[in-house]
Amino acid sequence: MRAPVRSLLTALTLAGIAVIAILLPASASSDSTTPGNNVLARGLAIELGKVTPKKWEQRLSSGAIYPALQASGVLEERANAVGGGGPNSPSCASKFTGGGQGAAKNVRVNQDCSLRRQAEEVLAINPTNPDNLVAGQNDSVIGFNHCGYDFSFDGGKTWGSQVPPFYQFQLAGGHTADACSDPTATFDSKGNAYVGGVLFDVASAASAFVVAKSNAGIGGAFYHTPAPLSFQIYRTAPLGVVANDNDPNIFHDKEFIVADATASSPKADNVYATWTRFSATNSPIYFSQSTDGGATWSPGIEISGANGVVCTVFSGSANPNACDQDQGSHPIVGADGTIYVAFGNGNTPNLGGNQVLFVKCLASANCASAASWSAPVKVGDLIGIHPFGPSSAGCPAGRQCLPPNGYRVPEFTSISASVDGSGKLYVSWADARNLGSNCNPLGSAQTATPPCDNDVFYAYSTNGGGSWSTTTTITPAPSAQWQPWSAVTTGGKLYVAYYDRSYGNCESTGCNDITLATVTNAASASPSVAYSRITTSSMPNLTPANNPIQAGFLGDYMWLAVDSKGRANMVWGDTRGQYGSVEEDIYFARTP
Repeated sequence: MRAPVRSLLTALTLAGIAVIAILLPASASSDSTTPGNNVLARGLAIELGKVTPKKWEQRLSSGAIYPALQASGVLEERANAVGGGGPNSPSCASKFTGGGQGAAKNVRVNQDCSLRRQAEEVLAINPTNPDNLVAGQNDSVIGFNHCGYDFSFDGGKTWGSQVPPFYQFQLAGGHTADACSDPTATFDSKGNAYVGGVLFDVASAASAFVVAKSNAGIGGAFYHTPAPLSFQIYRTAPLGVVANDNDPNIFHDKEFIVADATASSPKADNVYATWTRFSATNSPIYFSQSTDGGATWSPGIEISGANGVVCTVFSGSANPNACDQDQGSHPIVGADGTIYVAFGNGNTPNLGGNQVLFVKCLASANCASAASWSAPVKVGDLIGIHPFGPSSAGCPAGRQCLPPNGYRVPEFTSISASVDGSGKLYVSWADARNLGSNCNPLGSAQTATPPCDNDVFYAYSTNGGGSWSTTTTITPAPSAQWQPWSAVTTGGKLYVAYYDRSYGNCESTGCNDITLATVTNAASASPSVAYSRITTSSMPNLTPANNPIQAGFLGDYMWLAVDSKGRANMVWGDTRGQYGSVEEDIYFARTP
């Protein structure tokens, strides 16, 4: 079975040489700038279809790839070859109004009125004030790609936005960061806000993971050094440094931070970080912690562990059963201080047959020690059999997508975990197990025919993650639902938001909406699901024809957070651009 699949992928790679001409001129085959980091350089080569990734090889996050694409000249050549529409009307709306079953206004979060991309969003809510919100996004307002952060003090009705004080940071080897990716944000129990990002220099080997702080009362309106210095809040340096390497074979990616925001927890206000540490042979999940408000961080340790039952092949570590081909970790903290982490893993023998894994560290343990972490447990299957680009809709040559969209399908990086007040755990994700032969599983995205039935799933655990329920399908057939994020209330009501092509003609044209699924009795054999349309109108499909620079990327994840009143708060990348354009901004909605 596998030999024909490999032959198919080889044929697709060869065929891609002809198809990619739809998107790029011939000169794009020779990059004008080569990344100085070997991991980033290989990621760029995979993105452009120049090399075929190994079966188990995980992809770098889109936010890391796009600065390399920009530096290589590929995006400029694409725009020159295809062209793109310009502004039609001089308006810069702050919110969309109109229909939508959710009765939630769609408010634009990033406040610049340019046609620069904002995508790949995160949201944190102050536990001492549910109307104080911090959002983050990959932001191109000052270059391609930089992290941007936003703040609200009125429950998301209005926002301020800013670029964080990251760009004076000196990477290892003396380089200065020229890009930031994968913004992350959290609040501790006292209302201190923290933000972080992956910093790198496209032309050098260096990459780092850094954190800044916004003391309680500032609410994310200004970020400063987390170091306990005199005049702390007026200083932007030094930053908190989680990782900082100048090694061409190491790249830090897809990081998230989370604080222990329960005041009664034995580890209240500790801040934790997980990320993917790419090397030449593997990509395990790493962990670090700060016990002094983000100022200093423990040495990074590998926590994705080993399991001879579920991780059986393709180990790049000394242990052949290491679960080390990973991407997309999501850390959460229980009320008792236990840390839980869900992530995607590819140490499996079947092409496209990946899995969701789960590890934890008890509150009573020293989580800065790898020995304190549990062995990984399988939550469910993660079936990545989507068709491969390139396609005229903008799907890159080295990525998989859901036609007629050109957007890559980020099944590894849209895995989210949550824990309710009774300690029950929930993990949600999306995959292509119900795709249908018409959508060319593992075939060509260019010739696939919708409907492409991608679905959203969840599983739960009632024993602290030791074992997991059977997988429950949240979304109805046959349209595509993808890139979900989830959170649960203390009472056990599970919210899952996701991109949805089930409205109007979106399944055939590629437009999208955001749907919120509310699952009651989620930790039972008979859950009940209700659906609300959150977007007030459908988002147009972003393609090379209407925006050649931004086509093919709608972020690797959206975000949902539950506030102290049990409301779902959501941020997502939206293509209903300003000035009548089709371009990406970040939008917010809160359920009434």
